Amino acid sequence: MKASRLVMAVAVAGSLCLTGCGGGPQGGPGSPGATGDERTIRAFDINPQPRDKVKDGGTLRWGINEFPAQWNRNHVDGNLAMAAVISNALLPGPFWSNEKAEISVDRDYVLAASVTAQRPKQVVTYTLNPKARWSDGKPITWADYQAQWQALNGKDSDYHIVSSTGYQDIEKVARGKDDHEVVVTFARPFGDWQALFAPLLPASTNGSPQAFNTAWLNKIPVTAGPFKFGGFDQTAKTITLLRDDGWWGNRAKLDRIIYRSSEQDSLIGAFSNGELDIIDVGPSAPDYARAKATSGAHVRQAAGPDFRHFTFNGSSELLKDQNVRQAVQLGIDRQVIARSDLQGLDWPIALLNNHFFMNTQEGYQDNAGSLGVHDPGRARQLLDAAGWKLSGAVRQKDGKTLELRFVVPSGVQLSKSEGELAQSMLAQIGVKLTIQAVPSDDFFSKYVIPGNFDITPFAYIGTPFPVSSSYGIYANSPDGRTWNANFGRTGSAAIDQAMSRAAQTLNPARAGTQANKADRLLWQQVNVLPLYQRPQNVATRETLANVGARGFYNLRYEDIGFTG
Repeated sequence: MKASRLVMAVAVAGSLCLTGCGGGPQGGPGSPGATGDERTIRAFDINPQPRDKVKDGGTLRWGINEFPAQWNRNHVDGNLAMAAVISNALLPGPFWSNEKAEISVDRDYVLAASVTAQRPKQVVTYTLNPKARWSDGKPITWADYQAQWQALNGKDSDYHIVSSTGYQDIEKVARGKDDHEVVVTFARPFGDWQALFAPLLPASTNGSPQAFNTAWLNKIPVTAGPFKFGGFDQTAKTITLLRDDGWWGNRAKLDRIIYRSSEQDSLIGAFSNGELDIIDVGPSAPDYARAKATSGAHVRQAAGPDFRHFTFNGSSELLKDQNVRQAVQLGIDRQVIARSDLQGLDWPIALLNNHFFMNTQEGYQDNAGSLGVHDPGRARQLLDAAGWKLSGAVRQKDGKTLELRFVVPSGVQLSKSEGELAQSMLAQIGVKLTIQAVPSDDFFSKYVIPGNFDITPFAYIGTPFPVSSSYGIYANSPDGRTWNANFGRTGSAAIDQAMSRAAQTLNPARAGTQANKADRLLWQQVNVLPLYQRPQNVATRETLANVGARGFYNLRYEDIGFTG
């Protein structure tokens, strides 16, 4: 499963989304893995084709591994990678990233945007495309930007937001010379200002907590992209998008996109049988091999800011003690898990020892230290000191057994295998790990987000902004109850301070220094245990163009189509 930093997704072993800061991938041909091998790692692999080489018309059948319910991606329940894959064809954002993580304005929505003042305060001015409008006919104006800032700045806890990062640093959003000029004044500097207002939602959504929390629940009420919402089929588990002839940009090549939701182990069968045109294979060697062997298909592979990890629930009764979390972390052999996950994928096996930067990114440094190694002897000592004494094969304390729940989405063999490996490892230090498989559609909404687990595996899907996109994952709760996107439910003032300093500087080198300071503290906190940079493996029909393993590249959905 996956999530976006900030975004999440279930299939492909589960994922969420992130938003970040800093430079793009620095790896490339010959980037070495931990095994000493050298292989070509692509920044993106989408079969790029000019529009005149792509046929007009057709239906794209796109397999996904979860059926989102919350379509407001700024809501904590909507921070899903699959929701992003779909709604990126429907919703506006001011900026666009190429495969090198170089940012430029998306001229379909914004004609210009820049820092127009730094003293006494940072000011950013946006010139909006006057042609841009919502599907209900209303123009996209400065008022939409103002309403999004007011909803996401964290001042009203009735808005169930993913993160207030960046928005909390804004002093005001005002109308410029007309309705299509937005003037954003920051109370404090914010280096990743280009990460804000994406996706942008209309003022009608952000105008009240009620609308923010419920207007997009099992609904997509308004759009502003090359495609429009066609409908849900809850029985067939499909979501249909149709070409929007009211779109002011390049006309979409496809007539429609039909997303079909199924558990991960069913998607590869549907793809191999010719029922789907594209699926995310994820880090599954058997699925990778099967997809590669499918006639007329190709597996597109690229590096991206995505990483596999275990999240530890610090609000769990058994894991609230940091020493116990450290002991469990030391009891897990990450190298064995990475090797098991990645073998057979034509991908370097290298551990990820940073919470913000990938191995291939500017700013990366190994901050794991002694807490990143497999050390069962020290793990046993920490548990002994914490009062957890062996009673037979499993430790006990005050009449309680040290038995942890490892919650995984059903149908994702990778997660199950990781649980079985961890189960065997932790048994060696007297910790019992029980694997609990839950329905994929419920994995995030009923288990991860509400904290109904002890340990859980999934992937975070990153952006070109490593610090700001990650901030919400590690930010401390202001009241001990509101954790938003921090599913580990632990934090500290020192971590927040370092992350804030990284986000507020406009100097990338200083931002990297502060982010690495926060990272060293996170290894001690044991909130998220990074495993490895996750390869993007996307199986497609050979004739499918302008889509696949995208890395940092933002897909142009209007350019996706078939060449033959």
